[in-house]
Amino acid sequence: MNRIIVALIIILSLGSCTSKFQQILKSKDTDYKIKMAEQYYKEKKYSNAQQLFESVINFVKGTPRYEELYLMHANSFYYDKDYENAENLFKTFIEYFPNSPKAEEVEYLRAYTYFLRSPKAELDQTTTNRTIQLMQSFIDAHPTSSRVKEATETIDACRAKLELKDYKTATLYYDLALYRAAAISYGLLSDGYPDSKNADKYKLLTLKSYYQFAENSFVEKQKERFDKVTEEYNDFVDRFSDSPLLPEAKKIKTKTDHILKNIK
Repeated sequence: MNRIIVALIIILSLGSCTSKFQQILKSKDTDYKIKMAEQYYKEKKYSNAQQLFESVINFVKGTPRYEELYLMHANSFYYDKDYENAENLFKTFIEYFPNSPKAEEVEYLRAYTYFLRSPKAELDQTTTNRTIQLMQSFIDAHPTSSRVKEATETIDACRAKLELKDYKTATLYYDLALYRAAAISYGLLSDGYPDSKNADKYKLLTLKSYYQFAENSFVEKQKERFDKVTEEYNDFVDRFSDSPLLPEAKKIKTKTDHILKNIK
């Protein structure tokens, strides 16, 4: 019985709050709606704040408070984790108020909304690439900003995700015995991320993939393809002579030399 009473009280309370908000939203008093929008914003009731800001923003255009309220409107979406709408409003804020003291911060937040929408590595990385573009533009435009360090770290995180995606793709090719595709993909990884801690690993996997590709080829194609293995081994030695993976690469080279000696 007590539970039913509590539930009824909650329902009535919610209904009362909804009714009050609808009255505010329908009000013709712009100043009152602004006051309530700011109050909802302060109370972190961002959905209510968004609707009220939306209803008054055109009425304050050209006034001293336009910039401030426009930014609060944009931030209400950001804090509500609606990053797509936040990005659109941040973009427009920069266009409307390029000389604002808040423009630098907003430019950074706009880029960061793409990072917050970046999916896991297996999925499409359009937003990840867009994050890199916008963060680099931010760094170029504000080289002395206190946010440059964060922007650089965000770019590094994005590049790591793109690297992981490319690695997963190459490994999938290898697991499916698509060795030529795997070799090309691992090679692009090694060349595309030369400063990666895994660059030598990618090069070794390139070598392994070309070896498997050659080994599984028709006899008449094997010499040409094992020559490619030798070429890749020599490149590995040139680039990673101190790598702990060098002994494994040498084993592949030894097997390759033995096969080439027996190919007529």
